[in-house]
Amino acid sequence: MNVTIKYFASIREAIGQGSESRETSALTLAGLRDELLAASPQHAASLARGRAVRMAVNQVMRDETALLADGCEVAFFPPVTGG
Repeated sequence: MNVTIKYFASIREAIGQGSESRETSALTLAGLRDELLAASPQHAASLARGRAVRMAVNQVMRDETALLADGCEVAFFPPVTGG
């Protein structure tokens, strides 16, 4: 399946791109994250297990068990604070 992946804030800066289209065999967000960890050292550092990373599928925040579908949009966010 093909998914669109968007990266935000410090993750976008570390990876060096705001979005990409990717063919994946991952069925869940966890599987996609695992694939991305192997994509490049920048992906591995930014999305490493143990790092606080928030995720969304089709603009709804989800945990790693969320299922993916062909054509969905996935987003990765670092935690943010604000006032």
